[in-house]
Amino acid sequence: MAEVSVARAVASDRVVAQAGEGRQQIKISASSPIGLFDSGVGGLSVLKEVMKQLPGEDAVYFADTARLPYGGRAPQEIVKFNYEILNFMVVQGVKLVIMACGTSSAIAYPIVKEHYKIPLVSLIEPGAAAAARESENGRIGVIATQATVDSGAYQRMIKKYKKDAEIHAAACPLFVPLIEGGFIDAEETKKVALQYLKPMLKAGIDTLVLGCTHYPHLLKVLREITGIKIKFVDPAEEAVSEAKKILNSKGLAASRALSGAKVNYNFFVSGSAGQFQDLGSRLLGRPLPSVKQIVLPKAGKRVYIK
Repeated sequence: MAEVSVARAVASDRVVAQAGEGRQQIKISASSPIGLFDSGVGGLSVLKEVMKQLPGEDAVYFADTARLPYGGRAPQEIVKFNYEILNFMVVQGVKLVIMACGTSSAIAYPIVKEHYKIPLVSLIEPGAAAAARESENGRIGVIATQATVDSGAYQRMIKKYKKDAEIHAAACPLFVPLIEGGFIDAEETKKVALQYLKPMLKAGIDTLVLGCTHYPHLLKVLREITGIKIKFVDPAEEAVSEAKKILNSKGLAASRALSGAKVNYNFFVSGSAGQFQDLGSRLLGRPLPSVKQIVLPKAGKRVYIK
């Protein structure tokens, strides 16, 4: 694909790709945190799943709110952003990163995954495998950002697991700004959702992949439109399950859940800390601890916390 070829050129910058090169190595252990990142609050749906499946794990969450949404950006921009965020995660000493962003998983993951020693978990393959498993009639819907749909990542991966699948993919560019604006239950959001889903329902899909981590926050609205016959696939569940397997296989699973020790969640944003804290607390269903606004470093530079 031409777009991916252009984006792959970014990988030639070895200074950016090799985060922490020439610095003192940060020792990773079972007590090290998990990293998660997204363009905004969407990835909190993945953090919810981490809290459920990995209750003993500390976590570092980064939201690139100054540059959201990612869905309409060029592939090379998305890859560049991912390198900057992953470099920051390495500095934070995380032992594994879940790319809690559908667009990053579709566009950047195939390019950046070989450039980091820590495991990176994408949402695409776990979500596609679950969709192929859940669908009975083989007609599967995928809703995601424009960049994710255009990449064909979900379409190709679903076909890998279900060769005869009939896939109906639709970009939903208004969902992210509506969610980030706090308009989750607004009538306008319901009208927009109906327009996006009409063609899929007409095509007779029985399974719908929520291909952007923002979209599970609209699950109530989507269920009202689709009814009980449609099965929803949230890739977060499968991705966190994959992360759990990796941690166990590497002997890096934390034991805090058994010991009763306090679990720490640290939140960082590139935009407004207050806005993220307010909306994030509502979506996560619990007050967020202090949220720090940061300036992501360029290659070879340190992280400055405001």
